Amino acid sequence: MPEEVLLELRGRVGCITLNRPKALNALSLEMIRALTGALLEWRSDPAVLAVAVRGMGKDGPFGAFCAGGDIRFFHRAALEGDPRLEDFFTEEYSLNHLIHTYPKPYIALMDGVVMGGGMGISQGASLRVTTQRTRMAMPETQIGLFPDVGGGYFLSRCPGHLGEYLALTGQTLSGSDAVYAALADGCMEAARLEVLWDTLQHTPFESGAAVEHWIRTFFVANTDRFTLALPKINAYFGLETLPQIVHALEAATSDAWAQETAAVLRKRSPLMLHVVLEQIRRARSMGLADDLRMERDLVRHCFDMAHLGRRGATSETVEGVRALAIDKDHNPRWNPARIEDITPEMVAPFFISPWPAWAHPLRTLA
Repeated sequence: MPEEVLLELRGRVGCITLNRPKALNALSLEMIRALTGALLEWRSDPAVLAVAVRGMGKDGPFGAFCAGGDIRFFHRAALEGDPRLEDFFTEEYSLNHLIHTYPKPYIALMDGVVMGGGMGISQGASLRVTTQRTRMAMPETQIGLFPDVGGGYFLSRCPGHLGEYLALTGQTLSGSDAVYAALADGCMEAARLEVLWDTLQHTPFESGAAVEHWIRTFFVANTDRFTLALPKINAYFGLETLPQIVHALEAATSDAWAQETAAVLRKRSPLMLHVVLEQIRRARSMGLADDLRMERDLVRHCFDMAHLGRRGATSETVEGVRALAIDKDHNPRWNPARIEDITPEMVAPFFISPWPAWAHPLRTLA
C-alpha cells in the first residue's frame, strides 16, 4: 500500500504530497499524524526555510488538493463507537492551528478540489495559491455537519456576509473567485505547477521570504470578474435569522438566483443550518484558538446529540453521510424536517462545551 503522505526536502523547502488520489486525498487520521510530525520536525530544522504542500491527482501530480476528511470513516466510527473519531477531530484541529501559527512560510498549492479538511490545511498558509482548475468549498451542511477545521474563523472574515452564504449553502468557488473572497492570495496557471515544484530544489533561496517572493512571480493577473452576487448575498444573508433569510429569498419570485439559493437551503439539514449561522456570527469576534475550541465542542455534539436524545446512527451527521456516501440515495431524513420547526432550545446546547475548560482537548492552543 503506497504511503498516503510523501515527504521530501527539495533544496531548502520541505515538500509534502498528499498521496491518496483515489479518495481525492481525503484526510485519514494517519495522514493528519504524518503531516503534524513533518511540520513539527521541519519547524526546528534550520535547513528548512519553507514548506510547500500539494495533492496527487488521479493522473499524476496535482489535479486534486484535498476533498476533506474521510467521511466514510466518520460514519463507521460513529456507528461502532470507535474512539479514534474523537482523536481525529482533536488532532485535525490541532494541525489546523499549527499551520495557522507556523513560524516559517507554508505554501499551499490548491489545484483541483479544495474542500472541508482541505481548506483546513490550506487556509492557514502564508501563501494560498489557486489555479483555473480550483474548486473550493465548505460543503458540510450537505452532510448535516458544519464548516469546521477553522471554518468559522476564516469564513467569517470573508467580505460582507459572504461567509454566511458560503457556510450555509456550500457554494463552490473558482480559483479567481477564491481570491476575491479573501480565501486565496493569487492564481497561477495549472500547467506551470510542475515546473514550479521541480525548480524548488534547484533555486538557491536565502530565506523563507525569498521562497514566497519567487512563487508569487508565477501569479497571473486576476482578470476574471467575481461571479457571485455579493450585493444580493449581503442583503439576504445579513438578515438576523435563518427563517428570515429563506423566506426573503423565496419571496423574491422574479429573481432566479434567489429562488435557486432558497431551494439549496431547503435541501440542507434545517437543524445544522441554524447551528452554522450562529457559529459564523460567534466566530466573527473570536480568535483562532477559541474558534477551534468552539468547533471541537460542536463536532462532539454533532455525533452525540444527547440534548435531543440522538446518538450514533440517529445523529444528523451520520444520517447525512449515509445519504451522500454510504447508501448514496441523496435523500437524507433530516430531523426536524423544516427550517421553521427548529427552536432556540435545540440550537443553544451545541455551544455549551461538554468539557470543563481545564479538560478541553484543545485547552493548550493559544
